[in-house]
Amino acid sequence: MKTIAVTGATGQFGAIALAKLQEKGAKPIALVRNPAKISGAEARAFDYSKVEGQVEALQGVDTLLLVSGSEVGQREVQHKNVIESAKKAGVKHIIYTSLLGATNEITVGLLAGEHVATEQALKESGLTYTILRNGWYTENYTASVQPALALNAFYGSAKDGKIASALRADYAEAAANVALGEGHENKTYELAGDNAYTLTELAAEISKQSGKEIPYVDIPAADYESALLKAGLPEGLAHLLAQADVDASKGALFSTDKTLSRLLGRPTQDLAVAVKAAL
Repeated sequence: MKTIAVTGATGQFGAIALAKLQEKGAKPIALVRNPAKISGAEARAFDYSKVEGQVEALQGVDTLLLVSGSEVGQREVQHKNVIESAKKAGVKHIIYTSLLGATNEITVGLLAGEHVATEQALKESGLTYTILRNGWYTENYTASVQPALALNAFYGSAKDGKIASALRADYAEAAANVALGEGHENKTYELAGDNAYTLTELAAEISKQSGKEIPYVDIPAADYESALLKAGLPEGLAHLLAQADVDASKGALFSTDKTLSRLLGRPTQDLAVAVKAAL
């Protein structure tokens, strides 16, 4: 069996991908800043921002699941360094988690640039690759379920934009299936949830499950960003989420592509599942 390694394996996405690989019978290597945080799998010290030690950590790895880093603004350099280290270590295949519609005219503009640059670096590396253009995580919105209950309204700036998101676990399982499967070399997949929704429909689902009337209230992006800052979010994240809503209103988070469910071999989990978990 080929040796698979997962970067960021203690992060929200990487941890799920690592677990999904194990569930499917693989013995993945966890590449993490602090190996002591990993149990039940081989762990190697690995830092996106430190080239030193990367080649050594990647020795013997056939397939690398490169989970995009979390430091927006630093990722292009970090990802290119990892790709170069993988090449030096003899890694054969890199699977990269990119962004839905990264090269489209309508996309999440604040995120697209670093992903496009990484995709280009992969194509120029000489390694085989699979690009997983993940859509929005449903959890990005259901994280606001509890605040919505406290405020008696779900606030946002997406207007009636349709959002074809999926649970993080669905994207992570698809990544595991690609890592274990065949025939994905040099492919780019646009991945999205099967059933799109508006924030009005999300608010209706929260109301239905909570028994409390929660309307969706659309507000200007600047006001939404200010509210997120007051709620304690870091400045960069608050700006990103508010701008993503604006992009969503223009269709950046919508897709009718069913590749994700095809890779899963089942339908994606629907909004009701995510709302129930958040409640």
